[in-house]
Amino acid sequence: MMYRTIHENIKKVMAGVIFAAGMLAGCNEKPAADLVVYGKIFTSENNQVAEAFAVKDGKYVYVGDKAGAEAFVEEGKTKVVDYTGKGLVMPGCGNGHAHYMLGHALKTIGTVVGYDDSPEKFLKEIVPAAVKKARDTGATSVFGQGWNFLAFKNHIPTRHELDAICNDIPMYFLDDECHKALANTVLLKKAGIIKADGTAGKTEIRGGEIGVDANGIPTGFLSEQAQTYVRSFLDNDNLYSLERATANLADIEQQLLSEGYTMYHEGWGNYFVNTNYYQAVQQQDKAGKLHFVLGLPYEIESWMDMDEALDRAADAKKFASTRVKPYWVKILFDGTVESGTGIVEPPYPDGHQGIANWTEEELTELTRKANARGLTMHVHVMGNKGVNHVVNAFVNGGKDEMRNAMVHVYSVSEADYQRMADHNIQVAAGLLWHHADNATQEELLRTLPEGMKDKGYPMKSFFDHGVNVASHSDFPALSGSPDDPFSIMEIALTGVYQPENGKPWWTEELLTREQALTALTINVARQMFLEDERGSIKTGKYADFLLLNQDVLTCPVNRIHATRPSATYFEGKKVFSM
Repeated sequence: MMYRTIHENIKKVMAGVIFAAGMLAGCNEKPAADLVVYGKIFTSENNQVAEAFAVKDGKYVYVGDKAGAEAFVEEGKTKVVDYTGKGLVMPGCGNGHAHYMLGHALKTIGTVVGYDDSPEKFLKEIVPAAVKKARDTGATSVFGQGWNFLAFKNHIPTRHELDAICNDIPMYFLDDECHKALANTVLLKKAGIIKADGTAGKTEIRGGEIGVDANGIPTGFLSEQAQTYVRSFLDNDNLYSLERATANLADIEQQLLSEGYTMYHEGWGNYFVNTNYYQAVQQQDKAGKLHFVLGLPYEIESWMDMDEALDRAADAKKFASTRVKPYWVKILFDGTVESGTGIVEPPYPDGHQGIANWTEEELTELTRKANARGLTMHVHVMGNKGVNHVVNAFVNGGKDEMRNAMVHVYSVSEADYQRMADHNIQVAAGLLWHHADNATQEELLRTLPEGMKDKGYPMKSFFDHGVNVASHSDFPALSGSPDDPFSIMEIALTGVYQPENGKPWWTEELLTREQALTALTINVARQMFLEDERGSIKTGKYADFLLLNQDVLTCPVNRIHATRPSATYFEGKKVFSM
């Protein structure tokens, strides 16, 4: 009996050992991947190139050589994509600042003015067509964007010329840079810029300029914060409803995925002075219909009450969801150097320095309050003097861990680069703006301040100083520039936009191929606090990646613009294919 008991105990122990050994063996086996991809893979991890990766449940579970990936393949369970020799595989691109909401709204509720359209065409063809569109659809506002200030500056259409076309519906036409606008009389009266009797009303808008005639009566031309103020008097809830925002999202997503973007930072979450876009994207995400990650800033204008506006910005955080990140405050600190409203040192040839929408002290206080409420600053600034003010405000009022950011950034004083790096200040900058046709170059050389004629939008300098710089397109602003990441990449390498007859521009700031791809991928992820989960091909991250139709690391540099995604994957699933 004792022998049997001992024998049975031994059997139980051995069975346990065998079971444990089986468990250990099972732990060492590679789980079957949902997807395995072979090819030349640029990972955006310190310029490393891999041969293969495996994806399970939407995330990378292996990145390395082909032999290692083969262990994750199980027939009947794993889809294998062999992209060897067909082009480059790379992470999904990011756009650090763009206005897709505005761009697609224009196509449905507004009118797009061509970059090369003349004032005469604008008044004779474009505005009448926009008014007809509004009347046919029952719209309560006429809205448009795209006129080019350089083309219009010798004939800025007046409110009287607009009134002759339409005097009973508010009309508002934004320029291509989104810093100047034209309005008719009925809208100016709604905003109090003109009184009911036709005399001048409100004469000053903080941070803006109201164009006036020789008698001091507003002409309908509005610059900087004056145009944002007047825009707030449009019937915005009717113009951009929740239904319209939701309908536009499908088109926005199609454009993003077809160009290779899987994350982007919206430039103006509340452009239409409501939160309908916030609501739409949150609803789409919760329904499983959002296939990109979206950063949303709440814009605060200098004519607003700062504390009330901050309350609204903080309240917008309630729209956060898995792929919707409403954690930024956007402000316009100055204008644009090209139009003379960016704050510069030395002054412009005529002696002025630009338009300051805020004082440095106000921006310091706003940064302090925003960061304390979990909101990161996202500041439009162009002139070098303006950049200095913003850096000072971020250093003195901000928290380094909040990654406060500057957008566009034309010219930087040498001393500010190191402070930006030391205080984790982010930059979203225009690789695409390293170009201009010959006529535009000549015009800029006449109007830019001394010392800036051969200096413009820094890119290489940010890399040299260790500043995180993310690519942006600013779509649809500056309609003469491309939006897709690979046309932008080509400009960053050559200083020339392929369709133009131009010479290389600001060549000392051109990038390498690897730097351009870094700015288009992991650096955007860092700007958006996503670098631990997106922006590169690395084990544990979401599998957002592109299959490109050519290898942008080796193809002729003047052919990079022809690159397109053959397929775009988001979280391991194909969401676009040619």
